[in-house]
Amino acid sequence: MTTPRPETLAKLTPVLTKRWLSPDAWRIGTYEQLDGYAALRKALKAHPDDLIQLIKDSGLRGRGGAGFPTGLKWGFIPQGDGKPHYLVVNADEGEPGTCKDLPLMTHDPHALVEGVIIASYAIRASRAYIYIRGEAVHAARRLRNAVQEAYDKGYLGRNILRSGYDLELVVHSGAGAYICGEETALLDSLEGFRGQPRLRPPFPATHGLYASPTVVNNVGTIASVPPIVLGGADWWKTMGTEKSSGPMIYSLSGRINNPGQYECSMGVTLRELLELAGGMQPGHNLKFWTPGGSSTPLLAAEHLDVPLDFEGVAAAGSILGTTATQIFSDQDCPVYATYRWLEFYHHESCGKCTPCREGNYWMVRVYRRILAGQGTHEDLDTLLDTCDNILGRSFCGLGDGATSSVTSSLKYFKQDYLDYIEGRTAPKLSEKTLVGAH
Repeated sequence: MTTPRPETLAKLTPVLTKRWLSPDAWRIGTYEQLDGYAALRKALKAHPDDLIQLIKDSGLRGRGGAGFPTGLKWGFIPQGDGKPHYLVVNADEGEPGTCKDLPLMTHDPHALVEGVIIASYAIRASRAYIYIRGEAVHAARRLRNAVQEAYDKGYLGRNILRSGYDLELVVHSGAGAYICGEETALLDSLEGFRGQPRLRPPFPATHGLYASPTVVNNVGTIASVPPIVLGGADWWKTMGTEKSSGPMIYSLSGRINNPGQYECSMGVTLRELLELAGGMQPGHNLKFWTPGGSSTPLLAAEHLDVPLDFEGVAAAGSILGTTATQIFSDQDCPVYATYRWLEFYHHESCGKCTPCREGNYWMVRVYRRILAGQGTHEDLDTLLDTCDNILGRSFCGLGDGATSSVTSSLKYFKQDYLDYIEGRTAPKLSEKTLVGAH
């Protein structure tokens, strides 16, 4: 097991995670002792437009995967339109390998609650919702308890801290559909409809929840707001890079000695994260990894020193995504890993559009054929052709994400596919999996 160098340890920047190991960190008493709700008191004395400008100046970008500038999104909300405004927090975390929002809500739910109140005040919303994945029972329980504690202390409800500002906050559990992580499908689900993506435009900023102006932000994005209000934009920008400011929670899993959450300044490299995580497990050498979850193109060992920020990862041909860094060794098979991810996307496709519904269905069957030792060289062309017909032609990003591991694994590890097709690698699946696959 490797010992991190001092310069690598300096990359650790606990901001959102600083309270996680405190006793009873999820209770309001502990939260208040550790700067809790101090940012809210400060924010309520400021003009809402000044708060929006502060978030713009900080350079905070969405922590849900797309990396859209948060202050810019808030500024899109029309003011003086006579309509109710809504803040919706997307806590529907469910992509394979992604696990940073759930521990945040479990260990420090008041950070999210306080962020919700400040953000709602900034966009002049009097009602906010946190849409949490249905399977996240423990996190939802902690979150609901935190919301009740905030009501009891006067941080929610009418005339918050005698400021004249009113806010109602509702925690809503979904039914477990991955598609509801797409913001417009989330809004449909929240309204009681089947979770399917909406046609855009119009965009949620003007026609969101109940056809009213709505901001939809990720858990990590909203939880970042209180520290920015307390510390200021310049302090926030001392961490990270020029275009990707602040810290990020990197979720490390796989063939490493110490998997877990590592909050570091954006721009940290996988080499440095592996140092922090105690290195690869004995007998394992890095072969491939995901920088941001299963919907991001795979990277290889040659990308160990790519800066893990929005620009650095994009330059390497992938996407930072949710910073779910899944690490695989030379004892893992990229073909089989891609097949397992593809099964997930096929299962979770809402079926609204033909490219995603049909394309993923057939690609799963091609992978079963290859992994059962009955694949052909033409199957590889079929996979790439199918991806070409899904990417950019699906109704939402689920289809695009499903193609990422297919095209990238064929780019970097085509030989692994050929080894199955040409008989050098023993089949991983039995012929029973091929029933109905042809």
